[in-house]
Formats: sequence, structure tokens, C-alpha cells
Amino acid sequence: MSDNIDNLIPYPEINTVLHRLRSNVQNILKEQFIGMYIHGSLASGDFDPQRSDIDFLVVTASELPEKMITKLKTMHARIVASNFKWAKKLEGSYVPKQALQQNKPPDVPRPYVNEGNLYLSRYENEWTLERHIIREHGIVIDGPAPKTLINHIQPSDLRRSTLKILHKWWLPILHNPARLHSSEYLAYAILTMCRILYTLQHGTLVSKSVAAQWALKSLDERFAVLIKRAMAWQEGSQLDILNETIGFIQYTLEHSQQSKILTGKYSKIWSYYL
Repeated sequence: MSDNIDNLIPYPEINTVLHRLRSNVQNILKEQFIGMYIHGSLASGDFDPQRSDIDFLVVTASELPEKMITKLKTMHARIVASNFKWAKKLEGSYVPKQALQQNKPPDVPRPYVNEGNLYLSRYENEWTLERHIIREHGIVIDGPAPKTLINHIQPSDLRRSTLKILHKWWLPILHNPARLHSSEYLAYAILTMCRILYTLQHGTLVSKSVAAQWALKSLDERFAVLIKRAMAWQEGSQLDILNETIGFIQYTLEHSQQSKILTGKYSKIWSYYL
């Protein structure tokens, strides 16, 4: 493990879990192990001890055989059963080194871990965004620098992936807003819209907090109170802003139609819904 990892992640109990994970993974993978990295909120600066996950990536030399995946599944279940604080917050993937060079999400599902349960999961449109965060901001637990594994990702690719996420995930919510009945998800949706708008404008990724501060200065003032309430939300508090949040999602979708990346299929689909 990196000598200064404890300085990079200022949460001793998280470091304890990461030490355990790294050791177990290396024992199982042996020559297949290339590196282990932290991304997500811990890397981007959005980490909230009350609700954030610990997002990790393990890079492997090649696709893992079934027996090795079974061993990893048992190992992750054992870590959760150990009752280490943060053990249930581990969320991550095992990805072959070659796949990291692909702009298009690979066709072969990856071993994916969430709350101790390992299963095969297909890559989604977040693939490009995850690779960018790992390359530019990833915390090295062990292995080579991320920039030696992942090529530079163009702003147009980040915008394109962001638009695809908008289409696949957020557009349907306009017509079935069941998820937005959670105050936590309302806050998440608002801050995510800020981040999406920032990426479409600037062609790069920033933390939700940075994107929210930018949105407060750059967007119509009618959204200011909504964004501030999302930024201030804490677990257990209630947000009665469903209609306002739906309006902000709709604004983001309408604004995204101005993107030069938006052509053909997505333009027609969104015009139909909006």
C-alpha cells in the first residue's frame, strides 16, 4: 500500500478496511493483481461520512476465471461479516487492464461488489466518467499511476456520456418520480443536475459541491434556494421540494438540447417527452 495512504484518506477506520481488502485481494489474485484505486466521492472531494460509499477499482491482468470470482465473493462476504466499520460501504469493480483503454463500455460483465455481495454487472454509461475520475483524481492504494493505465478522455466523450445518463436515467423520472419521494434522493438529484450542467458547459467533472457553487453563480436565481437546500440537507431532515426538483430536472434536460453532441436519436426522443 502507498506509504502515505493514511494521509490521503483522513479516516483511520476506512484505512483499516482498505488494508484488509487490499491484502485479501492480493492473496486471491496473485499474478492477476495490477493495482487498486479509490474513486468516487473520496477522490472527488464529495465524501460524506453519513451517506457516502467507498468506491474502489481493482485492475486485473485479464478476465478473471470463475473459481477466482467465487473466492472473491466469499472474501467480500467475510469482510462484511467482520463488523468492521465501513465494511458494508465498500462498492467496487474488478476490471481487466485492457478494458480501461476502451471508450465504449466493454461487453463482458465485470465482477461488481455492493454491500458485500459480489455479482456480475454490465458496464453502463458511467464507464467514461468513472475512468476520468480514476485517471485524474484516483487515489492509488497499490499499483502504477492511473494515467499509465487510462488514456486522456476528451471533453466531448464526457459530455456524450453525461447526455446518455440523462436520457437513460433522469428523463423517465419526469413521468415516474417515485424515487424522488425520498428526501435524500431529492438532494442527490438536485446536486447531480448541477454537476451535469457543469460538465455540459465545461467538458470536465468536478465534485457536487463545486458544481453547486458554480450553479449558484451561473444559473437563473430561481434555482438558488433549491440548490442551497440540497447542499444543506442532512440525514433525517425532510425536503418538501418535489415539484421544484422535477422542474430543475426538466430545465437540465431542456438545456442539454443545446449541446452540440446532442444529435439524431436523443434530440428526437427528448423532443417527444419534453
